[in-house]
Amino acid sequence: MVYPRFAATAAAPLLIASLSVSCALAQKAEKPLPPPVTAAQLKAAALPTHDETWWKHAVVYEIYPRSFQDSNGDGIGDLNGMTQRLDYLQKLGVDAMWIAPMFPSPQVDFGYDISDYEAVDPQYGTMADFDRLVAAAQGKGVKVMLDMVLNHTSDKHKWFTESAASRSNSKADWYVWNDGVPVDKAGVTDYQRKFAHDGMAPPNNWESLFGGSAWEWVPARKQFYYHKFYKQQPDLNWRNPAVETAMFNMMKFWLDKGVAGFRLDAVPVLFEDTQLRNEDTVVASFDAQHNALTNAQGDPILNDNRTNMLPEVHDVLRRMRTMMDSYPGNRVLVGETYLPNTAELNKWYGGTVLSKTAELHLPMDFLVGFHTEGGGPNSPNVSLDLKHLRTYLGEMETTLGDNWPLLVFDNHDNVRSWDRFSRPDQSDVQKQAIAKIIATMLYTTRATALTYYGAELGMPTTTPSRVEDVQDPIGKTGWPKEKGRDGERTPMQWTAGPQAGFSTDPKTWLPVPADYKTINVQTEQADPNSMLNWSEKLIALRRSNPALHDGGFAMLNTSDPNILSYVRTAPTGSTPVLTLMNMTAQPQTISLDMKPVDAKMTKATTLASSDPSVSGTQMLNSITLPAYASWVGSLQ
Repeated sequence: MVYPRFAATAAAPLLIASLSVSCALAQKAEKPLPPPVTAAQLKAAALPTHDETWWKHAVVYEIYPRSFQDSNGDGIGDLNGMTQRLDYLQKLGVDAMWIAPMFPSPQVDFGYDISDYEAVDPQYGTMADFDRLVAAAQGKGVKVMLDMVLNHTSDKHKWFTESAASRSNSKADWYVWNDGVPVDKAGVTDYQRKFAHDGMAPPNNWESLFGGSAWEWVPARKQFYYHKFYKQQPDLNWRNPAVETAMFNMMKFWLDKGVAGFRLDAVPVLFEDTQLRNEDTVVASFDAQHNALTNAQGDPILNDNRTNMLPEVHDVLRRMRTMMDSYPGNRVLVGETYLPNTAELNKWYGGTVLSKTAELHLPMDFLVGFHTEGGGPNSPNVSLDLKHLRTYLGEMETTLGDNWPLLVFDNHDNVRSWDRFSRPDQSDVQKQAIAKIIATMLYTTRATALTYYGAELGMPTTTPSRVEDVQDPIGKTGWPKEKGRDGERTPMQWTAGPQAGFSTDPKTWLPVPADYKTINVQTEQADPNSMLNWSEKLIALRRSNPALHDGGFAMLNTSDPNILSYVRTAPTGSTPVLTLMNMTAQPQTISLDMKPVDAKMTKATTLASSDPSVSGTQMLNSITLPAYASWVGSLQ
């Protein structure tokens, strides 16, 4: 789901692009220190495991359907285009493709406003095209996952059309409706009065994440309905058992078609406070003179405790998990879970010990890759925060108990990692080296790896420079503070030919970035030092090397201010794998302390190096890494 970008201010210097309100607020407030990792947790994490559940070793590749491959020359990507590119995904080493919403939609939010959950939007193809894609992908060893929007529908969905018609129809209680309050009632704010109709104001101060009140008036019912996101995305009433039944049946429809699982959009916001209490204004949203600051849409900056992460959602997820586990083939539930800390993340698994309370198989861990990385392509902030990365990678690997981590650095709602982890003053060579660091973390840790189309090429963010060129509605309403998400959704760059090989139509839905002549699949496949070949090499090692496939995890040299280092311990009969990453612009020398894994090895043989000068055999008491270099080696 889309989340607004939070611009850094003097009052809130740590706010970054495209995080959920809860995560952004967590950065404003002073957070308590996490409990220390225990010796028992460290020991358990260092033990190799062997579990062939497919998603525990998977590389999941997100495809934004409008932007991946156009097969019919209309300038918009489609399902048949995905089928055409399956050989590429197979060669890259992708295990599953997650398709962002491809259901019928008015496209107010580019598919996240669904008008029919059991069909395919004609601009992307037909149901027969989808069935062919699933069959062809399975033949290539690639599973298909779908994006499932559970919180809301389109206002054009037949359920909402019926619900909005009267207060007495069969769907009357399928959405969140309220009479509102008289505009002259004590306590009603001027902000509420701005959105009044027929003498009635919205029942509280809740805001849409895309601007304005979260309540929209419907004359036919003389009531307001609630919408967390756009007004064209009314929230479903998950307190009505009929809604849960309908949504579960819809998911079963796709499971019966062979879908391997779902990514659950905006799942923490399924429920709202039944008392409809006002949200509090964020303390950090005032300037030095105590004047209230506003967001990009001009609204007060509020907390969202009344509409986010309510406990009832966990009951739904437990029932959903039971339904998913009733299907063969280890179907998987992935959650879009922007959360403030690892302890909170653990709740979305259902706890640290797998049991009948199990919920999501893989809640997304955004803490590593979306927390302190500056504010986007124009940010002056240094983003490779080694202390942060070491802390949250360590927590991910050691504090989840029986649960399996899911690591992610890129998606369709955020400035690409190429830009978030680098600075404008850095050269393209430095930026590529940093991008290789991100790929190294993604593919050598003990976690399911989630990536986004084009990340394997080093595609940067291409933000529109004029409001006239913006497609994303939030960019149109929030300009210039909020420029939308078009920059991370530009067409996939396949070749140096017309439209980068994405389409035969010169007018693609978003312009192809000017850098496609050098950043494209065809060019990078021919360059042994390219970002694409680095990604492919790491994914191949992840599949073939026993330590990277099944090994435990142990962080090394935890006080080193310059180099991130960790070991994947080896199953019996194989050797451990060491990963090193220089997070600085200067060469760094490290002498490794192997006590955390009680290893007697003294040297390592290079398996992969982003810099050719570091190859062959290296002595562990003195390894020198060039600036921003990544290195992976087999211990001896």
